[in-house]
Amino acid sequence: MATGPCLFQQAAMSTLLDIKSSVLRQVQVCPSFRRRAEQDPGSASANPQEPATGAWKPGDGVEFFAQMRLMLKKGEGRQGLPCPEVPLRSGSPPPREPVDPSRGLRALTPEEVEMLYEEALYTVLYRAGTMGPDQVDDEEALLSYLRQVFGTSPEEHAEAIERVRKAKAPTYALKVSVMRAKNLLAKDPNGFSDPYCMLGILPASGASREPGTQKEQRFSFRKGSKRSSPLPAKCIQVTEVKSSTLNPVWKEHFLFEIEDVNMDQLHVDIWDHDDDVSLVEACRKLNEVIGLKGVSRYFKQIVKSARANGTAGPTEDHADDFLGCLNIPVREVPVAGVDRWFKLEPRSSASSVQGDCHLVLKLITTQRDTAMSHRGRSGFLSYLLLLSHLLRCEHPAEEPDSSSWRGELSTPAATILCLHGAQSNLSPLQLAVLYWQVSSRHHQTHTLDYSYLLGLLEDMQAHWEEAASLPQEQEESLADSFSAFSEFGLQLLRQLRDYFPATNSTAVYRLELLLKCLGKLQFFQPSFEICPFETELNMDVAAALKRGNREWYDRILNAKSPREQSGSQRLPGLIALADAIYDDLQSCYSVYASLFHSILSVDFFTLTFRQLERLVAEEAWVLTEELSPKMTLEVASGLFELYLTLADLQRFWDSIPGRDSRSLALAGIHTAFLPAVKLWLQVLRDQAKWRLQGAVDVDTLEPVDPSSRHSSSAATAGLCLSHIQELWVRLAWPDSAQAQGLGTQLGQDMCEATVFYTELLRKKVDTQPGAAGEALCVVLNNVELVRKAAGQALKGLAWPEGPMGPEGVLPRPLLSCTQALDDDLQREARTVTAHLTSKMVGDIRKYVQHISLSPDSIQNDEAVAPLMKFLDEKLALLNASLVKGNLNRVLEALWELLLQAILQALGANRDVSADFYSRFHFTLEALVNFFHAEGQGLPLESLRDGSYKRLEEELRLHKCSTRECIEQFYLDKLKQVGAPVWGAASQAPAAPLRSLAFPQRTLEQSRFGRLSVRCHYEAAEQRLAVEVLHAADLPALDANGLSDPFVIVELGPPHLFPLVRSQRTQVKTRTLHPVYDELFYFSVPVEVCRRRGACVLFTVMDHDWLSTNDFAGEAALGLSGVSGVTRPHVGRGARAGQPVTLHLCRPRAQVRSALRMLEGRTSKEAQEFVKKLKELEKCMEADP
Repeated sequence: MATGPCLFQQAAMSTLLDIKSSVLRQVQVCPSFRRRAEQDPGSASANPQEPATGAWKPGDGVEFFAQMRLMLKKGEGRQGLPCPEVPLRSGSPPPREPVDPSRGLRALTPEEVEMLYEEALYTVLYRAGTMGPDQVDDEEALLSYLRQVFGTSPEEHAEAIERVRKAKAPTYALKVSVMRAKNLLAKDPNGFSDPYCMLGILPASGASREPGTQKEQRFSFRKGSKRSSPLPAKCIQVTEVKSSTLNPVWKEHFLFEIEDVNMDQLHVDIWDHDDDVSLVEACRKLNEVIGLKGVSRYFKQIVKSARANGTAGPTEDHADDFLGCLNIPVREVPVAGVDRWFKLEPRSSASSVQGDCHLVLKLITTQRDTAMSHRGRSGFLSYLLLLSHLLRCEHPAEEPDSSSWRGELSTPAATILCLHGAQSNLSPLQLAVLYWQVSSRHHQTHTLDYSYLLGLLEDMQAHWEEAASLPQEQEESLADSFSAFSEFGLQLLRQLRDYFPATNSTAVYRLELLLKCLGKLQFFQPSFEICPFETELNMDVAAALKRGNREWYDRILNAKSPREQSGSQRLPGLIALADAIYDDLQSCYSVYASLFHSILSVDFFTLTFRQLERLVAEEAWVLTEELSPKMTLEVASGLFELYLTLADLQRFWDSIPGRDSRSLALAGIHTAFLPAVKLWLQVLRDQAKWRLQGAVDVDTLEPVDPSSRHSSSAATAGLCLSHIQELWVRLAWPDSAQAQGLGTQLGQDMCEATVFYTELLRKKVDTQPGAAGEALCVVLNNVELVRKAAGQALKGLAWPEGPMGPEGVLPRPLLSCTQALDDDLQREARTVTAHLTSKMVGDIRKYVQHISLSPDSIQNDEAVAPLMKFLDEKLALLNASLVKGNLNRVLEALWELLLQAILQALGANRDVSADFYSRFHFTLEALVNFFHAEGQGLPLESLRDGSYKRLEEELRLHKCSTRECIEQFYLDKLKQVGAPVWGAASQAPAAPLRSLAFPQRTLEQSRFGRLSVRCHYEAAEQRLAVEVLHAADLPALDANGLSDPFVIVELGPPHLFPLVRSQRTQVKTRTLHPVYDELFYFSVPVEVCRRRGACVLFTVMDHDWLSTNDFAGEAALGLSGVSGVTRPHVGRGARAGQPVTLHLCRPRAQVRSALRMLEGRTSKEAQEFVKKLKELEKCMEADP
């Protein structure tokens, strides 16, 4: 079954190779793509063949290039490494994350709910301390809130309150932390003090009940009206003594039982320690017997002794010095506790104190008459259950933006939690742990904001570093919460692309916060005695990402390219899969990679690229093996598109520093795609021609817009060529040898398509006989635009020639294609230019004839004015219609037309006045200035070349007399032959002879041979001696390959030597190197030899016995440089024995122009001269 497709594939490849070989052979001889098209009548340009089954139809060139543009557009964002970009939907909400009610804290039983309700009511009804400004102080409001969140009826609520009110009130205690003091008074001679603190609780019985004095005595620890009266106290504690400092740091903690939270006060004294046995020792002894009878009396003696310096005179004996005190009513301690500096106060107006003391105070309960307390439920657990219950009630889970909730509890809820936490004596670390445990569990059932969770972890971290470790039970509970949250986070990372898409900035920010939360968990890992993680977290993250990559890949593969389908059916889906993988890897590199690497040290991009690249490579290898025997153009197109994406994947990896695609699974996969690529490029050639054909058919040959000078088809052609070149760049075939073959073939196809387009344009114009000049200008601009576009596109096909080939250098095959194409397009441009300028020939001839027929009475500028006006109008139109290069091309053609028209006018008018030629000379210079346009037009060197020189010469000669023309004829001969070559044994010629040293023409010298002569003037005999020595390398003019040469020697011009007859040598038969050694004398005065143009003319002839002699060549030697003719003071000439070698030549156009000028003269002298020369020309007609 595979035989047919295989044969078709082999035939297609064979055709490609045959075309390539044919083109390469033509490249060697500068091929013309125009001739190729004409010699191949079966080519697509003449009659495109119908491609094989599955190909696009001829009229679908537009669709084909539209698909190609989509492929190119796909590759536009794949150049180099992607940069982080602003997401397209940065303001849209992120996808909703999955929730699982089973992952939260367990549901409470009705009995547990009732106990928790009682615990909350007990907390509110027996609250103590001062409420803060952001807390609810209204007891009824708090109770009403609890009824609402627990869902009880008013009757049940009232009954519960009544039960709680009948319960025993809790036992209160005050936690006091003496942290430090600052700026104390210096009591010792050394300028410091030795401070310590004494603190205790003043019971309600020790406080004055008199309203007028209550405020004054609130914060004093004073004696009674009599010095010997006792100072009542529940307990007195002291700190350590800090020696020699005014800024002591204690950080000591104390607990005082409170009997009456409304009336008891905390009293603090700061003393300077001075003796060995002081209040410190006494207080310690007092604390040892606390609770026994007689404590008041014992404390009375201590206080009496210690306070003696407060009112005693200077002579009274005392121990420690007073530094300040504090009196703080217990009822004024905030519910949440207080942590601040207190300003020290004096005991009386006579005391002098200064400084501040830093205290941390917290009012707690030690015994609670609740069901939870009776059942041994700790305050930690009670708080956890209460917080969880309130969080569920407070979180608006059903609202659209519920995932952005940051745990903002209502004021009543925050107040109740604050009261319960304080009464349960929970530390800041325990509170942070509780909030994390409850919130992290709640997040798995009702999504929270990750920034809130991250803040909880940071708060817990801060307290973790300061506080001691947790009890084992609480630590295990925290470890469980870490494990549950990390497991939940890893599940989300497995579905990273679904819940955190890279195009959504909000989702990406949530991902960043989630990773930071997971990263924070690693901080606590070394602190647990029972580790919550089985492996390192980053290893778990990498494993989850790999598993998620595979699940994502399988999901797309099954949706787009299921394996149960055939290869041709799977191909479009595999293309979509490869594109999805590339886009995903771009997102990984530009968005995800930096997050995973910076936060968790996980190389997400590398593991994802390696995994997905290997998976898609396996699918591609299998698919190409299956489709290769069934290659159709449709399959080739799909494989071509698939290969482009796979190649993009390899280049993506290569573009990362330190990466090499040779280690990838995709390395070498291009070999499997080579047949498909070749077949697709063949389709591209045909489709390009069909597309150009359609563009020309609808082209109106009008500019596409006012700012452009080309038509729509040129824009289409340029775009097609550009797309082909861009596609080649994206293809970037890795094998250099294969790339050379593909690139050469593609370059030849581009050249053929370009020539095909220009031919279509020319045919379109040819079918419109009356095509306006504007249309021709548009066609000319189209050709120029396509020429540049094709040249640029061909340069873009460059590849390195061989392993060491230079980048960017156009390879030889492409260089030959480019040169051949440029020649064809230049030829086409000249054809269109000739067509355009041919419409002006009649007008140009008319205006030139007007100049020739103008009477001598009018001025030259008036005679030339009509022509200049015509040219000005035409060139204004051309300038507006043509691009710069085409305008110059048309100007050059017009310039040549004008020169030829003037030459024809001169040839048609003979024997006219000198004013006639002066007028045309004026016209010529006016036209030069017009076309030069002060440097804006054609350059002067091109204007004054070619036909201009001939015209200028004819105008100059027309001004001369007959004899001056004859002299010019001989002067031109002297210029033509160049400088003579003197013998090697002789010295250089004299200066006048060197003045005739015109440039030699080596090609002609080698073609017509050389003649050696000697010439000198004998003054005594008044004669010129000319000796013909020998000749060499003469042309073979006989059938035997030899000649029978002889030399004619004559003097010229004839009017200078009217009585001198020509002489000739003997005939030397059957030789090309004759030796003559013949001497001739001419009797002429020396003055005549010095005249302008005087020369000796040597004419070499081939003697024929049965027909006219053949002309072999001629040479001339000026007499002014001959020895004996030159004046002595000018310089020394050649000696008599010195030979001269003259190079033979044929008359050139410059010489013939003088001859043509003489032909137009009617004088006898001119006619005879012309007659003689024409006889010589007859001898030259039969020459090869």
